[in-house]
Amino acid sequence: MKQHWTLDPDITYLNHGSFGATPRTLLAKQDEYRAQMEREPVRFFVRELEPLLDAAREELGAFVGADASDLAFLPNATAGVNAVLRSLDLDKHDELLVTTHEYGASRNALEYVAGLEGAKVVAVEIPYPIASADEVTSRVLEKVTDRTRLLLIDHITSQTALVFPIARIIAELNARGIDTLVDGAHAPGMLPLDLRNLGAAYYTANLHKWVCAPKGAAFLYVRRNRHYAIRPVSISHGASADTETRSRFHLEFDWTGTSDPTPWLCVPHALRFLPSLVTGGWPEVMRRNHELVLRGRDLLCDALGIAPPAPDDMLGSMAAVPLPEGAGEKVPMLYGDPLQDELLFKHRIEVPIVRWPVAPKRVLRISAQLYNTIDEYERLAKAIAR
Repeated sequence: MKQHWTLDPDITYLNHGSFGATPRTLLAKQDEYRAQMEREPVRFFVRELEPLLDAAREELGAFVGADASDLAFLPNATAGVNAVLRSLDLDKHDELLVTTHEYGASRNALEYVAGLEGAKVVAVEIPYPIASADEVTSRVLEKVTDRTRLLLIDHITSQTALVFPIARIIAELNARGIDTLVDGAHAPGMLPLDLRNLGAAYYTANLHKWVCAPKGAAFLYVRRNRHYAIRPVSISHGASADTETRSRFHLEFDWTGTSDPTPWLCVPHALRFLPSLVTGGWPEVMRRNHELVLRGRDLLCDALGIAPPAPDDMLGSMAAVPLPEGAGEKVPMLYGDPLQDELLFKHRIEVPIVRWPVAPKRVLRISAQLYNTIDEYERLAKAIAR
């Protein structure tokens, strides 16, 4: 499988989850779109782009179980989180729920928006290690009050790689009239999605991670009855454009100013290419990656002498394990742990070590993509033991 990617052959790359990795053929397809764009930029942006985006959105909708009319392309999931949060009409009486496993950038956006209007951010403590997904559901619901306005929750947590039981939580909150914003940054390509039946008011996710589209490919799903309120962070020409032929939702999100839309146009090609590498399509891609990451996690747990910190059914294509305590507060939260540097520079292994939940505690997270093999996790386990 490695022949399909441009990854450095001298590095054992076990960190697909951070930024993804785009196969050669998709990079070539992006070059084709860029060449089309640069041959006649006015024609491309004014006459050709909208139908290309519509076609890409139709294929994306079929993949994630959503109507294309409810999907907007974005450069990343962080932009989706910010668009929703910045569109909310909050006041000082509102409470916004978030778990303690929430991705740092999204939590920062929540704190910022709450601070503008004096709303209260309520953190839901989720244990780790964790015994069951039921603990997530019960702890979230315990924090719901008559002032709860919104829950921001990861579908798959970044630091701890846990798959949260969002369907159950969303159903419970919908019954109480409370909206949910799902940060699904890692979900497409790792888990099957059916956004229509999921019922979330908002769902945003990256396509450059497990779908392997070029960097800058992501989407925001907004339930139809919430379109009227949600606007992009950058207000541009779409705010005053004619809505007779296109929805205001698409007019605003499709054009927030001049940018490179080629990552979005490559999404259909990515959705077709990755499953073509195995017999069985996307279900087989997901099954292989899930089984491989479980084997890798077990090797690490054996090397560390610990039990698996989460049940198998709470994992997708990533897994995290707690490490012995690290160097303390002076170490950056991401990409600065001395052990991470030693693994890279001495053992040629790229794997993230995150200071979580607070220093000196930390976790190591592995990813599994089609180009990974079990001997790579064996190499990591041996290095960690040493």
